[in-house]
Amino acid sequence: MAILPRFLLAAFFFLSASADVQTNVTNNPADKLVAVINTNRTAQKLSSLYDNPGLACIALQYIRAYQGDCSAVGGPNAKKPADSEFAETFAPSCGVQVASLSPITGRFLGCQSKYVHAAEAFSILVNNNKSLDILYDKNHTEVGAAVTGTDGGSPYFWCVLFSNGKSNSSFVFEDGVAKITRPGCFSGANDECSHANYLSQPGHLWLYAVTSFIAVGYIFGI
Repeated sequence: MAILPRFLLAAFFFLSASADVQTNVTNNPADKLVAVINTNRTAQKLSSLYDNPGLACIALQYIRAYQGDCSAVGGPNAKKPADSEFAETFAPSCGVQVASLSPITGRFLGCQSKYVHAAEAFSILVNNNKSLDILYDKNHTEVGAAVTGTDGGSPYFWCVLFSNGKSNSSFVFEDGVAKITRPGCFSGANDECSHANYLSQPGHLWLYAVTSFIAVGYIFGI
């Protein structure tokens, strides 16, 4: 029997474990995605990552930098926000102390025309050996995930950022809580995410369609 690529094996494991994972997190699709990420890491005997709400809020701002342009996420027109935007725009928008920013050690970014459950999003974001290398990187210590639609609808963006910062001193909120960043959901804030109520309506959250999905993952530094 042919040996399956590593990313397919991870997808099979994920599909069997996702139902158990989701019962242990809030009704927030970003939290559910982080739970799946950590389940896959611990299955490889790697440490789970701290779900940092400051980093997750930064991930939501990262999405917004694309201004709803799916074509800029992958393919020949792929781009990424300038590194300077972390300190100049993303952190202030979240109320994160600029001095507490830590290096970004990896990212996953996806955009598609229809919303999918966090389970399906993971299986598409982690879609090749390069993305598995990012997922299983031992340098990561924390993670933050975000999801949002554009102008109340499609396209929908998922973003996961990884960092090697210290959980008690990186991506720290100036007043202890994030600034209001609706619409959109981000992980780690013990927030059921009011916007998730909209996304979970029929035709949104539980759709498993994967058409028009573009996923990109690679390592970069601030």
